[in-house]
Amino acid sequence: MEAAVFILALVDCCALIFLSVYFIITLSDLECDYINARACCSKLNKWVIPEMVGQCLSTMLMLVSMHWFIFLLNLPVAAWNFYRHIKVPMGNTGVFDPTEIHNRGQLKSHMKEAMIKLGYHLLCFFIYLYSMILALIND
Repeated sequence: MEAAVFILALVDCCALIFLSVYFIITLSDLECDYINARACCSKLNKWVIPEMVGQCLSTMLMLVSMHWFIFLLNLPVAAWNFYRHIKVPMGNTGVFDPTEIHNRGQLKSHMKEAMIKLGYHLLCFFIYLYSMILALIND
């Protein structure tokens, strides 16, 4: 059972790594003017909810399976994703808004956030991989 939990968490983490890389590539395309702001924000906003669901799934999986350290490691990122989605101002199209993405350095902060999430998900990937191998050996 424990190995199945970590296998599912590993698959979820791979999907979140893919999403982080997708966010970085799309934001860098916008930074280099390969795509316009509306197309970029439209592409990114449709993946905000799946990212939040994936992170919450991983967090709840660790809570239910009573892996407290990994749960506490996942909780701040899940809370941040939820907070970021809730705090979208009225009138904006989503977390990524085409009218504001070039204002006040939002593009740089979104890029920095995507890089930090990529590093975090890579760290989690190796923690889940180690835990899965350990669970398979102990079974």
